[in-house]
Amino acid sequence: MQAIVIMALYKFIERPNFGRHKKPIEDFCKAQGIKGTILLALEGINGTVAGSQAAIDALIEFLENAMHFGTLEYKLSYDDLMPFHRMKVKLKKEIVTIGKPEAKPTQQTGIHVKPEEWNALLNDPDVILLDTRNDYEVSIGTFKNAVNPNTTNFREFPEYVAQHLDPKQHKKVAMFCTGGIRCEKASSYMLAHGFENVYQLEGGILKYLEKVSEDNSLWNGECFVFDNRVSVDHQLQKGHYDLCHACRQPINDTDKASPKYEKNISCPNCFDTLTDDKRKRVAERAKQMELAKARGQVHLGS
Repeated sequence: MQAIVIMALYKFIERPNFGRHKKPIEDFCKAQGIKGTILLALEGINGTVAGSQAAIDALIEFLENAMHFGTLEYKLSYDDLMPFHRMKVKLKKEIVTIGKPEAKPTQQTGIHVKPEEWNALLNDPDVILLDTRNDYEVSIGTFKNAVNPNTTNFREFPEYVAQHLDPKQHKKVAMFCTGGIRCEKASSYMLAHGFENVYQLEGGILKYLEKVSEDNSLWNGECFVFDNRVSVDHQLQKGHYDLCHACRQPINDTDKASPKYEKNISCPNCFDTLTDDKRKRVAERAKQMELAKARGQVHLGS
């Protein structure tokens, strides 16, 4: 069994004094040998951390009971190597940034649709299906007939809604994201702007891939994930993509065959915009990554 457990977690819950949780959580994680990043805000908690199975189990218990966050939303994956360099707990304005105060998941969200019921919803011809993820994530996989808003970050989603969607015309809107957290904010925002029938995939793409067989699946391609696997296939195994360490976008074998690809330096997505200064900095980081790898460590910038 792989020794390192990676946990992605979140919970929307109003915590007016959230700042006082920073040190206890940080101290607890460090004592358990847990590394990663946790975000705290007025609206709740979000993060990705890694450690032993016993340490992650202890953290879940600590956050749910001692810190009184209640039942967390979390997903576990496994690896042989610790993917993070250190433990950080950060105080933020939002745990997932949309920049719109009317998006309040603690007060209202869309209707959660279980993965087993998702296909039936998508087969409704009156439903418009939105992929709330960023363009580079959508590029390697999405649901059949999903609309790509072509956003480079989540803060652009409200502008897409304002320009392209109308609550009077679009009576049923379904949405999805990797693990569910972005849809909590996106659906809350749309409800606040007059959309009445808003649905979201419970547990996100990852839960759908876990629960729905590939034979019955409406998913095409692979799913981008924010850890060292880069992407996963329908069996939730590591996919065929790596990460360009210059622009942080997924790349496949075709990209690597391009003359614009240089390992850890550039890829077809960023080659034409890479300045000489940026190239030097990326090259130095690549060098440090290789040295850390030789020592059996994970470099902070990897």
